[in-house]
Amino acid sequence: MMKGLLHSLMAAVLCLVVPATAFAAENGYGVMYDGGSLSNVKTGAKIHLFLDGDKVRFAQDGRDVIVIPASSITEISYGQDVHRRVGAAIGVAVVSLGVGALLALTKSKKHYVGLTWADGEKKGGFAVQCDKHDYRGILAGLEGVTGKKAVDSDAMTVKN
Repeated sequence: MMKGLLHSLMAAVLCLVVPATAFAAENGYGVMYDGGSLSNVKTGAKIHLFLDGDKVRFAQDGRDVIVIPASSITEISYGQDVHRRVGAAIGVAVVSLGVGALLALTKSKKHYVGLTWADGEKKGGFAVQCDKHDYRGILAGLEGVTGKKAVDSDAMTVKN
């Protein structure tokens, strides 16, 4: 009787502690810097995005790269870059022609989120590549923190 109660209590404690520690350890989003006005971050570097209520914070290797007040963000944009997997198809076609041909017909999408801001004299902008599972959450979080609606850059047309 006592052993069953002990097991139930331990299970209840683990159900509460494990998710809390997992959430506390990783409460941001992993993104890849694609370019912009951050001179101290190289293109292709992995950084973390944190939505801290009244600010958006980007960190790399445990230190803040930039902290942007949410009120100073002027635009949030997003878009996709679609590539055919030709390189991968060629590599697989060497081994199996049928699988290589099928792989050439598939597409991969890269999801990008861009931010521009103006905080007094400090102005800037950049783009980050997001994981396909995270970009909707990142957009929703940025929209919630800033009160601005994200703009689909793929739908915009530029007339010259």
